[in-house]
Amino acid sequence: MRESGIELTDLLERDYPFVVTVDEDDGGYVIEFPDLPGCMTQAESLDELGAMAAEAKALWLETALESGWDIPLPSFPETYSGRFNVRLPKSLHRRLVESAALDGVSLNQQVVSMLSEAIVRRSFEPRVSATDTQATNATPDDARAAFLASPRSIFKDTD
Repeated sequence: MRESGIELTDLLERDYPFVVTVDEDDGGYVIEFPDLPGCMTQAESLDELGAMAAEAKALWLETALESGWDIPLPSFPETYSGRFNVRLPKSLHRRLVESAALDGVSLNQQVVSMLSEAIVRRSFEPRVSATDTQATNATPDDARAAFLASPRSIFKDTD
């Protein structure tokens, strides 16, 4: 889709998802943007993921704009309200309220934090434990930081 009059700054604000895989042969990580054909780069460490992904996306979009290519929209634009209702046992509700009070945050903040941490653990820790953490110096804390720095990333196993 060719959008007339669109500026690079507008394109850079689009939230394109990317996939990160471990490069088993050369070490480091490969970053690919499925929505932007041929847009990929490599990073040596988890710390570089965000910056390398942003640079690859910016260069691809700049080239596409200058060349008159069709620039696709991100594959999953934000269409969620950020709200949903959950029924849970009264005992769990009480435990969550108590936990939030101990941490000095609202119940909503506590639940969001716990869900985010669970998603990070579930999606990333198996991949870290399946790789040589000594070689990459990756820890679950590194994984969490990298994931939270790039919340639209999709981590997948290479197996």
